[in-house]
Amino acid sequence: MKLYLSLILICAMSICITTNIHAQQDPQYTQYMYNTMNVNPAYAGSRGHTVITALGRMQWVGFEGAPNTQNLSYDTPLGYSGLGLGVNLMNDQVGPSSEIYLDANVSYNIQTGEEGNLAFGLRLGGRLLNIDWSKGTYKDDEVVFQDNINKFLPTVGAGIYYHQPQWYVGLSVPNILRMEHYDADTPGEVAVERMHFFLIAGYVFDINEDLKFKPAALLKGVSGAPLSLDISANLLFNEKFRVGASWRWDDSVSALLGFQATDSLLIGYSYDLTTSNYNVTNSGTHEIMLQYEIFKDIRYRSPRFF
Repeated sequence: MKLYLSLILICAMSICITTNIHAQQDPQYTQYMYNTMNVNPAYAGSRGHTVITALGRMQWVGFEGAPNTQNLSYDTPLGYSGLGLGVNLMNDQVGPSSEIYLDANVSYNIQTGEEGNLAFGLRLGGRLLNIDWSKGTYKDDEVVFQDNINKFLPTVGAGIYYHQPQWYVGLSVPNILRMEHYDADTPGEVAVERMHFFLIAGYVFDINEDLKFKPAALLKGVSGAPLSLDISANLLFNEKFRVGASWRWDDSVSALLGFQATDSLLIGYSYDLTTSNYNVTNSGTHEIMLQYEIFKDIRYRSPRFF
């Protein structure tokens, strides 16, 4: 167990040594704790049954051209083989740019001890990038970008995920390919996608039989951009009501709510209040999540926090 944790922490330190200037950021989520496969393919199938998650994020409401993201994911274990399979479909729009992501995730789970599980994951897929410059304006009369852009960008990612009934930790690189979003030979078109590193961790405390408390964290690093750190704390009451708060370093504070409508259906909502310089031009960020679980065994009917 110490070996696994040491490996993850050593790899996480590599986040801090990248030095390139230009970067494209992947979409971010406030309810990342319910959307783990989006950043780590090794999570696929880890819940032991089929899970379908739909999430919509409207960022910086009132800010023209602000990010708008929709994500739909499906993951399931493949019998008792130790394999998990997942599919991610995402649409992300920012100003004149839109991207459609489609990724397949495969994981292999190894049981370690009586309660531990170590999973390795692989992601293969791609994204369609479309940029229509007619949807935006430039501050000067000179036109820097003239031709619209349509590109296919392949995706190859990997992750490792270790979990026990009360806690988890994982490290992943959703895409290891260095792709140019624009033509670097054209003046001004210099944005390049870099590798994103994600370190996730969480622990569930059983306060009593009716109350659980879960702190969680997500650390994201990408070349050419500051580290992004999300820290959240959620309470689960009577296995039905969830309430919590989240903080994103130098960016926002958030309120989180969740309701277990049925044994299978979880409804989640979050509101972000921006604390960076963008707060003067927007009225916050809304995120809505629906998660449906298809149970195959009665023992899984008690809601999990991860």
